[in-house]
Amino acid sequence: MNIKFPIAFMKMSGTGNDFIIIDHRKKFIPLEFRAAFAKAVCQRKFSVGADGLILIQNSDQADFSWDFYNADGSSAEMCGNGARCAARFAYMKKIAPAAMRFETIAGIIEAEVVDHSVKLKMTQPEGLALDLKIDFGANDQTIHFINTGVPHAIFFVKDNRETPIVNWGSAIRFHEKFQPAGTNANFVEVIDRKTLSVRTYERGVENETMACGTGAVGAALIAAILRQVDPPVTVITSGGEKLIIHFSFENTAPPVITDVYLEGPASLIYEGQLEPEALRTLQPKPGS
Repeated sequence: MNIKFPIAFMKMSGTGNDFIIIDHRKKFIPLEFRAAFAKAVCQRKFSVGADGLILIQNSDQADFSWDFYNADGSSAEMCGNGARCAARFAYMKKIAPAAMRFETIAGIIEAEVVDHSVKLKMTQPEGLALDLKIDFGANDQTIHFINTGVPHAIFFVKDNRETPIVNWGSAIRFHEKFQPAGTNANFVEVIDRKTLSVRTYERGVENETMACGTGAVGAALIAAILRQVDPPVTVITSGGEKLIIHFSFENTAPPVITDVYLEGPASLIYEGQLEPEALRTLQPKPGS
């Protein structure tokens, strides 16, 4: 491995979902090493620590593209909170204008930066499946599914404070119904016609995160289809912050959903430089 240190980075947070972002337009991290690099720098207490790594790269189709990795080194098609942070990073670094387009595996994302907030136009949701019977916990449960750039299972609960997120989330995430890709698991409490509480178990992180943008979108869309909310929908995240989901909706058969937007903060936490010791967890253990 021949990487030149130090590496400049920015630590950002989208409603508690945190990311390490690096300007990688002049590529210097070999492709075959990026998954291991992401896993090392995202490891909390041993390196910077984050839910994901975002590498900002050049694009022939948009203002820029990204290479996104979860904390376990796996790649993800899309991440709503990460996308907002990437958009603000690109704007602050003069890589893109305030109204921009960027390339992800899920497709071209449109974004607009206004102060510390970013509004994303999401890709068209797909794969809608209602009333799936899934065995987790003591009995079969009714779960709904939608892909909002990444796959999301939606399960409605009466009181989200009592939800066993890790146990139930892991069971859903690895359930045979959603293999081989797996799914994120979202637990949704309807507060009123305009408000949801959403807690998410994220694949790739393999734990509850403080927020999930694509999960918030999925929860709002499913709740609207089930006639429990009306757009725009405010989602209260695990971290207590708020996301606003805008969309147009026709409750036909099948439902017609268009113009889906995710709006919320993208906060700069700090800027820094990675040194070789940030990757020390990749070094062989003594005697191994």
